[in-house]
Amino acid sequence: MTAMANHTIPTGWTLISLRPQGQHAALRRAVAELGGTTVALSPWRLQRAQGSAARQHLLQALDADRVIFTSPAAVAAAASLLPLAAAQRSPWLTVGEGTARALRAEGVDQVHAPQRMDSEGLLALPVLAGVQGLRIGLVTAPGGRGLIAAELDAAGARVIRADVYRRVPLRLSRRTLARLAHSAAPWLLAVSSGEALQRFWQQLPAAWQHRMATEATAVVASDRLGAQAQALGLGRVVRSAGPGNAQLIAAAHATLTGPAAT
Repeated sequence: MTAMANHTIPTGWTLISLRPQGQHAALRRAVAELGGTTVALSPWRLQRAQGSAARQHLLQALDADRVIFTSPAAVAAAASLLPLAAAQRSPWLTVGEGTARALRAEGVDQVHAPQRMDSEGLLALPVLAGVQGLRIGLVTAPGGRGLIAAELDAAGARVIRADVYRRVPLRLSRRTLARLAHSAAPWLLAVSSGEALQRFWQQLPAAWQHRMATEATAVVASDRLGAQAQALGLGRVVRSAGPGNAQLIAAAHATLTGPAAT
């Protein structure tokens, strides 16, 4: 990331991170290398499922004809329940490369990941063509990625869910909002989850919603997220290549150094 840094980047800027609580460190380091500050406004924390019932649901999902992991958190939670490398019996798929890397780190070497790292990209993979009558395991959390299950169900597949973690809602910290109020402009709001954006926005007081709409640029991981951000009133939207930290930071860097920033 250091190779990106150059004299054209504004002195001082702020990235607003909506990552789950405790998962901001990598973004914070990358932003600091580019002379910025990260303000973490987590809408939730992640809690892994435990116990024999969760393990049994996971085993049923992993026994399906295709298995989809929706996030690195889903991989980590599943791996805490049982060894994943020994459990693969069928093609395993991920929404993005970060999730694929997480599976490979667990010893799973046969992974399908789309170039377009979102639900639509996943559903377009050839391995998910003609799924009528197939069982599709979905290793995930309650809420989020609803498009995947809905589209697979409409295509005639039987979706077997394993909710291996859950999102525990958090209240936005007024202290952190006060810190943001005095943070350097420009403000870039990193958006890789529609559910996170919605929960964050709903908790903002009206005055803060107006300030975000007028002062922040949303860096979004998909066109769908861009449309959601604009529907909320965020007028400036920049598309990143995907939801990964490096992709979000690359889009932020381009925003900071592009013609509009000079």
